[in-house]
Amino acid sequence: MYIVSTYLFAVVLCVITMLCWGSWANTQKLAQKSWRFELFYWDYVIGILLMSLIFSFTLGSTGALGRGFVEDLLQAEMSNIGNALLGGIIFNAANILVAAAISIAGMSVAFPIGIGIALVLGVIVNYMASPQGNASWLFAGVALITIAIVIDAVAYRKKASQSHKVPTKGIVLSIVGGVLMALFYRFVASSMVSNFEQPDAGFLTPYSAVFIFSIGILISNFIFNTILMRRPFEGAPVTYSQYFNGSLKEHFTGILGGIIWCVGMTLSIIAAGKAGFAISYGLGQGATLVAALWGVFIWKEFKGTAGVKGWLVAMFILFVLGLISIIYAGQ
Repeated sequence: MYIVSTYLFAVVLCVITMLCWGSWANTQKLAQKSWRFELFYWDYVIGILLMSLIFSFTLGSTGALGRGFVEDLLQAEMSNIGNALLGGIIFNAANILVAAAISIAGMSVAFPIGIGIALVLGVIVNYMASPQGNASWLFAGVALITIAIVIDAVAYRKKASQSHKVPTKGIVLSIVGGVLMALFYRFVASSMVSNFEQPDAGFLTPYSAVFIFSIGILISNFIFNTILMRRPFEGAPVTYSQYFNGSLKEHFTGILGGIIWCVGMTLSIIAAGKAGFAISYGLGQGATLVAALWGVFIWKEFKGTAGVKGWLVAMFILFVLGLISIIYAGQ
């Protein structure tokens, strides 16, 4: 299987992860003009599974080091398969809540709050389980990003007060989704080998771990999303017949979103071999900054809101400084 050989390249992959995780929601924004997010989400999940299979039978099945994808699945212990599945289930619950928050409150609000919380808690959880990197620089970066999240909340409050709309539901969903999002990565990491080049028996390698994780997402989606379709957070219930009546463009948009997210997840996992799980996860969740940029400059979610420009600039600067600090922690 393909294995990352240097810390510098691991950082590059983490930056790509950040771009993927911060950009997939644009497909939801495009689809929601004609397509409810509950229906979009089915295709999103299919996209994740398809991309995990593509990676497994390409990068996961080539090279002299590690174990091939099929061989790895056959030797894996059920406890480790269970951890990867559980990671997928937890992620799916979290991501549905964040996706719902995006549809209610917008990307520039849902991502900084939800994924920002996930970054802070997730780095702490993953570092405690696998302490790799300089703790001072790592948590200094986390602290800067936490301040950036608070500043974003201040900017959002100004927007809400000026528009006379306070979608508290969107904020609550972002918070709950963020807490759950902080936990899923640890379960996937705990199912994996400690040395990618000489993998431990019974554990999963990165590509098979992401595949099992994707299966967990798909299975749980039959429960979580079915409930949400019948009892949506907003709007009228939707049906499976509406999903199957969707256009090719609508289905493709969701699948593309899932592919983009899964590219980020896979690169994050394989980068962890050199960067460590805490740093790899933390950099990837810098997606908050990317999503906020999309929300502010492309989707114009703060258009016409007076007095927020300075707050937004401060937020972006602190996010960048926080990410730099996290990168330096791995040196």
